[in-house]
Amino acid sequence: MEPYKNLSGDSGVVQYETGTDFIKVRFKGNSKVYVYDHARAGVTHVAQLKSLAIGGRGLATYISQNVRDKYSRIE
Repeated sequence: MEPYKNLSGDSGVVQYETGTDFIKVRFKGNSKVYVYDHARAGVTHVAQLKSLAIGGRGLATYISQNVRDKYSRIE
């Protein structure tokens, strides 16, 4: 997994990993990894999550406002 840039300085996200149809996200203080994929969260949301992760800003906010419980699994 790659470290999240956290350009705002106060994100709850610490790491992420992207794949063709998914993004995995690890949150601060939690060893679990949440997997958001096309089947559960949707193509549009996953694309936005990837964009925000790469950009290093807004990922945790987007998750909490749009896809909070739409993860496909926890690893």
